[in-house]
Amino acid sequence: MRLMISGGGTGGHIYPALALIEALKKREPESQVLYVGTEKGLESRIVPDQGIPFKTIKIQGFKRSLSLENFKTIGLFLKSVADAHKMIKEFRPDVVVGTGGYVSGAVVFAASLQHIPTVIHEQNSVVGVTNKFLSHFVTKIGISFEDARAQFPAKKVVFTGNPRATQVAAMQPNDGLQKYGLKSELPTLLIFGGSRGAERINAATVAALPELKNRKYQVLFVTGRVHFQKISDSLSGQEIGANIVIRPYIKKMPELLPNFQAILGRAGATSIAEITALGIPSILVPSPYVTNDHQTKNAKSLVKNGAAELLPESQLTGPSLLKTVDALMNDQGKREEMSVAAKKMGRPQAADDLLDVLESVIKN
Repeated sequence: MRLMISGGGTGGHIYPALALIEALKKREPESQVLYVGTEKGLESRIVPDQGIPFKTIKIQGFKRSLSLENFKTIGLFLKSVADAHKMIKEFRPDVVVGTGGYVSGAVVFAASLQHIPTVIHEQNSVVGVTNKFLSHFVTKIGISFEDARAQFPAKKVVFTGNPRATQVAAMQPNDGLQKYGLKSELPTLLIFGGSRGAERINAATVAALPELKNRKYQVLFVTGRVHFQKISDSLSGQEIGANIVIRPYIKKMPELLPNFQAILGRAGATSIAEITALGIPSILVPSPYVTNDHQTKNAKSLVKNGAAELLPESQLTGPSLLKTVDALMNDQGKREEMSVAAKKMGRPQAADDLLDVLESVIKN
């Protein structure tokens, strides 16, 4: 298979693309892949590090308010479609896949104009602007949440799950916690607001630390690099507790995930794919700053299935965090029930299911 794939801007668009590429290489080692992104996007650092051929086009998003900058955006979009058209002519893909972000809009649209089979993948329960636009032109659409189905042309939709789940599903508990001075035999909670951290989650956790240090469970608190120094300074001279470890960032977080009995964090698509694949109970604090509040809708999908608890950021304080965490960490039976529910929602075969969709559109 010759696969051209595009997705950028956030890890939520990039990691599913990388998972799909990994699955393709396992199934068809001789396959050829070209990833198209932007120079300034996160993908420009992540994708080349994986040894994947990478090319860029220049594009930007529309301003939500009336702005002269939108005329520049239209011009850039038309040029990016032309640039993508040339790349497609040179690479000659069998199929073109978009996993979200403005860059995928230009690439997939250009492919559709050339009548090349096209597939988009939507990771969230609320459909993004780019995928909503592309849904009118593509051959098939893969979704991760059933809630997204009604937002697309029905005959094109296939429920695949998030390919990221495939990468983590086979991971097993290991001795990773010991590297951070934690004990493998104790129940451990991960508090993690994403790679950059989340200020409100951090503030509530810091407020709860005086009580958390007296608990029988352990806590790994990952602040995000930009917040770590400020938090360290604020805690200077205070006794943290032997059961609590604070770190700015965990480079290989997925490898550590199987060691946690619960997670408190955001409700991004990648995080949800990982925790459901592994069956980890979660307390979800959706970011209120994302488009269409899609993290809240993602979280509610887990809550209604008994796989997670929802703690809105507007209600997040030291005491509310402590109360919610205690209720879960001190109740092994509840954690086990939530774990079973989460795993039922997991899609460890997601990458293979999406590959099957690609093969079907190529054949037809």
